[in-house]
Amino acid sequence: MAITHALAAGMGGVRTTGDLVARMQMSRGMRLGEAKAYVAEKLGVSVEDLTDEVVMGEVRQDLGLGRVHAVAGEPKGMEAKFRIARLLGIEINSVNRFLKKSSLG
Repeated sequence: MAITHALAAGMGGVRTTGDLVARMQMSRGMRLGEAKAYVAEKLGVSVEDLTDEVVMGEVRQDLGLGRVHAVAGEPKGMEAKFRIARLLGIEINSVNRFLKKSSLG
């Protein structure tokens, strides 16, 4: 976990795609290069763009994946997590718990 966190933070975390790449490493056991390629494909960008704050800020805004500083009217919190889970095709525990406790599940 510490190594995954260090790599995610090193990629810029939520400022870029470090959080998404780390999720793929932890949920699917992907190696770093494989996780980067998977996330880049899902986002429709190049692997090099994954660490570009400007490009990824626009992509995260367009896809509603949340950003470091919440902007009024943009998805944040659970809404962003729902979108991340759907986009990456992964299970996120908090999303699953929310669905189980709500009428949505």
